[in-house]
Amino acid sequence: MFAAERRQLILEMVRANGAVSLRELARVVQTSEVTVRRDVRALEAEGLLDRRHGGAVLPGGFTRESGFPQKSHLSTAEKTAIADLAAGLVGEGEAIVVGAGTTTQELARRLARVPGLTVVTNSLLVAQALAHANRVEVVMTGGTLRGSNYALVGSGAEQSLQGLRVSRAFLSGSGLTAERGLSTSNMLSASVDRALVQAAAEVVVLADHTKLGSDTMFQTVPTELITRLVTDEPPLHDERAAAELQSLADQGVEITVAGPGADASGGDGPPPGSRPRRDMPLPGQRRTQNGGLGPQLRSASALADVPGERARVADLRRR
Repeated sequence: MFAAERRQLILEMVRANGAVSLRELARVVQTSEVTVRRDVRALEAEGLLDRRHGGAVLPGGFTRESGFPQKSHLSTAEKTAIADLAAGLVGEGEAIVVGAGTTTQELARRLARVPGLTVVTNSLLVAQALAHANRVEVVMTGGTLRGSNYALVGSGAEQSLQGLRVSRAFLSGSGLTAERGLSTSNMLSASVDRALVQAAAEVVVLADHTKLGSDTMFQTVPTELITRLVTDEPPLHDERAAAELQSLADQGVEITVAGPGADASGGDGPPPGSRPRRDMPLPGQRRTQNGGLGPQLRSASALADVPGERARVADLRRR
């Protein structure tokens, strides 16, 4: 494929989806991510798209939000690996809240195997994924249906969450930075997500590497309120994503990374905690006064080894 043909196809994909990862672009045009990155730079110079960490968006993508049909086809393997890992955080008999999103929908499919679980959600997709799980109780908020992501929003949704208290919230979003935390492009969705956060003792953010470093209009969870980030391993060349993870860890966010050994089949498999996972090395390890490593990156394997997954410290390996 000639460069002009390749760039035209890249542009068509971005226009169709709103945002596309470099990894996905390289797969579709059947070339390397290095070549795709060069094409994206050329298209950005012409004002035809904007670069983001690990991907490309339409110009003005800071305020744009893709609908569910577009989002559901992006980073599917990464979302599946993240959902597999996040499901291992949930124990029998817990009460949790799960926000709207394609990644949280993948999580919900795996939560159907957790007995005695109570899930509060404003997402029709999450509720649908759990509808036939006879050991899981699903509680839906009120509110007005937002068709683009099948979520209930507005004052009805927020009021139904008042007085609620659960162990943790699982949320996704459009972007995540160490400076602002989790953000989204829609004001109504952001407001409900903030109400979900208020109901939870801990906040777990599910975000694939393409969202690291991206910043959108409305803040949902400031960094200091994020207990843990569950993400996938960025490509080796994506130093900016690795630096963003380090900054989040420096601010006390526990980070667990789904390694390439995680199952990406998208279906129901072995119980949570049984899949191979590995830590992602980050640059610039901090050290404590006694010379040991400070709390940086949460070891995925530690989640299964420590009862109640309450451990706060895990080692980093230098890149």
